[in-house]
Amino acid sequence: MTILRDAHELTVTEAAQRGVAKLVAEAEQGSDLVVTRRHRPVAAVVGMDRLAAIEEAAADLHDLALVLARSVTDSGERTSLDDVLAAFGHTRDSIAGLPDDE
Repeated sequence: MTILRDAHELTVTEAAQRGVAKLVAEAEQGSDLVVTRRHRPVAAVVGMDRLAAIEEAAADLHDLALVLARSVTDSGERTSLDDVLAAFGHTRDSIAGLPDDE
């Protein structure tokens, strides 16, 4: 399974014959290349724009999973900031009086 669109597959030998410059040029033009060894994908060559899109999609999926997990486990109970501060022995005034770290 691959997340690359219409990826062109080539063997390690074919990739070596094309050379790095040709592979990079194809990736810059928007081609997704999957390099295989013994018919198994071992590497991908993609342009930076495509890589950024893949990373953004992965981050979005991570955020979505977090939202879904939180919505399933949310009891509806909320804790105020003042209650949290009190649990650690502070108040808003005591926090405001602390020196700034510089």
